[in-house]
Amino acid sequence: MSASQKRIVIVTGAGIGIGQAAAKAFAALGDHVVVTDILEKEGRETVDAITASGGSAEFQHYDVRSTERTDALVADVEERHGRIDVIVANAGIAHRTPLAQLTDEKWDLTFDIDLKGIFRLVRAAAPGMRARKSGSIVALSSIMGIAYGWDEHVHYSAAKSGVIGLVRGLAVELARDGVRVNGIAPGYIRTAQLLSEENSLGPAGAEKAAEFIPMGRLGTPEDIADVIAFLASQAARYMTGQVLVVDGGLLVGRY
Repeated sequence: MSASQKRIVIVTGAGIGIGQAAAKAFAALGDHVVVTDILEKEGRETVDAITASGGSAEFQHYDVRSTERTDALVADVEERHGRIDVIVANAGIAHRTPLAQLTDEKWDLTFDIDLKGIFRLVRAAAPGMRARKSGSIVALSSIMGIAYGWDEHVHYSAAKSGVIGLVRGLAVELARDGVRVNGIAPGYIRTAQLLSEENSLGPAGAEKAAEFIPMGRLGTPEDIADVIAFLASQAARYMTGQVLVVDGGLLVGRY
C-alpha cells in the first residue's frame, strides 16, 4: 500500500482490550495508526507490537477528558499527516457503584469519558473531515446501552445509551459532507474490564455468562475489531447512523 493510500487512523483507549485489537486490525490493513491512551506503557507496547509485525503506528498520550489536549492532538496529526481518515472512539470506563454511593462526581466522570470524550474528539476532527469530504467515525457503545439495564452501573448504561443518540445526531449532521458515523455495541467480551471482579462479572461470572450466549462463548477483542474495521471501510460506504450489536446472539437469545 502506498503512502497516499494509507489511511490515518486514531484509536482511543488503544493500550488494552478492544482498542488494542482495533489498532492492530487497522495496522494489518496497512493503515498508519495513532495509538492513544492514558496508559503510557500499554500504549507504547501496542505500538511496539504493530511495528514488530511490519505495521505503522505511533503513540500519543491522550486523556479524552481534556478539550485542550483533544484539540492539540487533532491539530498535530493533521499537520504531520495531512488528514485524519478514521476515528475509533473506544476509550471508556465502567466502575461498579450502587445507586446510594453514586455521587455527582462519579456520574460526571463516567459521562466525561464514555460520552463526552467521544463528542470532544469528533468536534475537533470534524472540520478537517468535512473540508476533505471524507471520514469515518466508529464509536463504542454496549449492549448495556441498547437493551440491557445493569444494576450498580446505571451511570455506565446511561452513558452508553447516550453514545447511540450521539451517533445518530452526528451521522445526520455530517452525512452531506461525506463523513460517516456508526457505532458498535459489544456483548460480553473477554477483556480486563469484564474479568474484573470489582467492576464487572469477574472470571467465574464471565464463564457463567458464556453458558447462556447462543454461540457458546465470550467474544474476543478481535471479534469486535474486525467489525470496527468493516464499518470504517468502503464496504460500509452506504451505512451511517447505525449501531451494530456484536454479541454472539446474546440479545436475541434471551426470552
